[in-house]
Amino acid sequence: MSSFLYRLGRSAARLRVLVVAIWVLVLAAAGGSAVVFNHGTDDTFSIPGSESQDALDHLGRVFPEVSGTSAQLVLVVPDGQQVGKASTRTAVASAVKRIEKVDQVATVVDPFGSGVSGAVSCDGRAALIAVPLDVDLAQVEPSTKDDLTGIANDLARTVGNGAHVYTGGDAFSNKVPKLSPTEGIGLGIALIVLLLMFRSMIAAVMPLATAVLGVGISVGLIFLATVVTPISSTAPMLAVMLGLAVGIDYALFLLSRHRDQLAEGLDVDESVARATATAGSAVIFAGLTVVIALLGLTVAGIPFLTTMGVAAAIAVAFAVTIAVTLIPALMAFAGDRLRPRAPKAKKARKALRLPKPQIARAWVRTATKVPLLTVVITVVGLAVCAIPATDLRLALPDNGSEEEGSAARVTYDVVSEHFGPGYNGPLIVTADIIQSTDPVGLVNKLAAEIRTMPGVAAVPLATPNPKGDTGIIQVVPTTTADSPQTEDLVKRLRGQEQHFLDTYGTRTAVTGITAVGIDVSAKLGQALVPFGILVVGLSLILLAMVFRSIWVPLKATFGYLLSVGAAFGATSFVFQQGHLAETLHVAHTGSVISFLPIILMGVLFGLAMDYEVFLVSRIREDYVHHGDPQHAIESGFVSASRVVVAAALIMFAVFAAFVPEGSATIKPIAFSLAIGVFVDAFVVRMTLVPAVLAVLGKRAWGLPPKLDRALPVFDAEGDSLMHELRLADWGGVDEVISAWELTLDDDRGHPIYHDVELHVPRGTTLVLHGYGSVGKSALLFTLAGRVTKHKGDLKVLGRVLPQHSHALRRDVHIIRCREVADPAAEAAAALADGVGLVLFDDVDVVLRTDARDALRDVLARDASYVVSCQDPERIRDLLPTTTQLFGPAPQLAEVH
Repeated sequence: MSSFLYRLGRSAARLRVLVVAIWVLVLAAAGGSAVVFNHGTDDTFSIPGSESQDALDHLGRVFPEVSGTSAQLVLVVPDGQQVGKASTRTAVASAVKRIEKVDQVATVVDPFGSGVSGAVSCDGRAALIAVPLDVDLAQVEPSTKDDLTGIANDLARTVGNGAHVYTGGDAFSNKVPKLSPTEGIGLGIALIVLLLMFRSMIAAVMPLATAVLGVGISVGLIFLATVVTPISSTAPMLAVMLGLAVGIDYALFLLSRHRDQLAEGLDVDESVARATATAGSAVIFAGLTVVIALLGLTVAGIPFLTTMGVAAAIAVAFAVTIAVTLIPALMAFAGDRLRPRAPKAKKARKALRLPKPQIARAWVRTATKVPLLTVVITVVGLAVCAIPATDLRLALPDNGSEEEGSAARVTYDVVSEHFGPGYNGPLIVTADIIQSTDPVGLVNKLAAEIRTMPGVAAVPLATPNPKGDTGIIQVVPTTTADSPQTEDLVKRLRGQEQHFLDTYGTRTAVTGITAVGIDVSAKLGQALVPFGILVVGLSLILLAMVFRSIWVPLKATFGYLLSVGAAFGATSFVFQQGHLAETLHVAHTGSVISFLPIILMGVLFGLAMDYEVFLVSRIREDYVHHGDPQHAIESGFVSASRVVVAAALIMFAVFAAFVPEGSATIKPIAFSLAIGVFVDAFVVRMTLVPAVLAVLGKRAWGLPPKLDRALPVFDAEGDSLMHELRLADWGGVDEVISAWELTLDDDRGHPIYHDVELHVPRGTTLVLHGYGSVGKSALLFTLAGRVTKHKGDLKVLGRVLPQHSHALRRDVHIIRCREVADPAAEAAAALADGVGLVLFDDVDVVLRTDARDALRDVLARDASYVVSCQDPERIRDLLPTTTQLFGPAPQLAEVH
């Protein structure tokens, strides 16, 4: 990976004009296509396979009048007046006839009509005109809402005497999140942090510009995707929020590494390539974890959540791609202007007396002075912060979450005041009445029995459809749609299904927007455990790959869970319990949006692993070089803390900026992410992590040998590239094999071979020999690039191993003489195909005279060979004059 990124960074620097032009064209194409072709967002939440969704889909076929969204007109007269007088009834009847003619109106319910009950408030001051539409919310035309508003105004004037008609309902809701000026404040804070860190306007503006470009492209593609699939309005806003945060952070990591290298005197193009390879590897790892976690949202099996996860993953993927292509090109454009200025002599002398990272050093020393105490205080403190999460309730937003003063919110409040909170979230019970000879009577019997159930405020409507095969009963709960009491009522109604079947011979189902919301919340709640297992298991595997340790992944995952718990607790404290709700402009408390927990867990996982990799990789690097765990903690923390602090502050600012004026959907998500990032970066990664590593000491580092060999290596900090660059000129151009201190251990840690040194010129035959298990075959397969877990320096055919093992395998050919009848013919064919090195394993088993003669002729060719055998004396007649013997110690023997 790091070698590929090194070449990519060099290419981006060399072709910087083309790279910038391509990205600008991509932005123009994505944005233009979205403007021309997008179909708009769709906030219809569905959950295939659930009772409520199946019933709603059935109603769409047999009773379309009640399957779409709906509007409400609420007539309210002043105190002392009644809506039931004759003139008001006449005015309402006239308005109902006009509403019936409005486009997209399926039907209209006259509150004073026959068979309608509960549409007039108990105090007699309000009448509710229900207007079901034949389309979903996303398809409601503005002209439809304008016509309904105009009729409402005319009705108010007709009734007179201070009457007012409120127009609202789901059709008038505005669930589409919008950007507000406060999001610009987040970008402003990010700019200030970048300026303080880099002391360069060019370096500070670059991450902001590239993050905005990435967000523009991803949002354009998301809106373009509405042509083929419905996408909720939350998806592009979530993509904006995540794209800005990670886009700035990923660019920050590359720029920080690049400027550090420039300060050390590195050439601009070389520094660009190395920064792309090293910091770029960490960026790809971090981005990959975020993308995998977001795509993991598919485990919930809910389409709108899947599209939301995919949309956010697209934004993160573009942030990563821009970081490793456009950022290198821009760094090359900036050239030496990004090189930090050398301090003046007076300031330099002062810097010698006052170490620059004194705050970071003091912080880490305090955290690790009594590390066990730090661990206990941190864990207990975060556990206490998570306590409010036990009250967390999940629900989909309704009009009670709309902005105060909006038509939908005002109508919602009026309905709650005059009719009760349940009228804003009615349930629909469907009944299969096709077998009945008295469909109206059967529906009325069902309605009468439902009216007596606890938690039912009213049953205002009970009617069969025009074909008489399906009946609907509208049930108004006594409580709000997101309350636990309404959820209990849904369970009770569903619990009566067998009773209704036995008594009336009809199957029933509970549906409606409220029931769908309850089912969505339940399904998401059930998905949290498998999703959590997926995320936790993924983090353990990925971190074990990066750090080659058991304790580091366990510690990182435990810290992540603490961060998630604290974020849930803070979210419940504000949005569930209502503390600070007024300060943060929270319009509705009592529940949080259903998909917040799973999104928080997925996104925070990736961000937490980002900080973990950047901080702990520096600590591990120092430990590998010096072997002192305490020194490694302090040194690694000091070197990485500045960038981690800047990245965390930027991400916190971006998320927090979406809270004050964010929509009801985005606000709790942004708040929980802001709290989660702050806690994870400053409390977990920068306080708990050093303390835990100090407690563990040397035990923190290392994997069991068997697991070490089983796990692939993910070089998140580009160590393999640094190794490759160090060996770039080693071995010269004449050596086919160069090895230094080459060592391979078995599963128990015992050496198979150790401290091997080889320098084999081209055209030479190397013989590896010895009796028993001396490692000759293991060494042969190592030289062929088939064994990759060795230690030390190794270069074969000019390729550094194990980094380029796969590429080397095309240029080497192994012949197992115990399995091949004619090894000489196979070797000749390999040489004819252009293979640069042929390896014979157990060549001394070739006993037939003709086979030995043919093999002798092949080995005499001007080519490079490695052969293994037990006794070199038994193959002396086969060997040419240019031969190295590697003996049984194992050790380097003589050259013939």
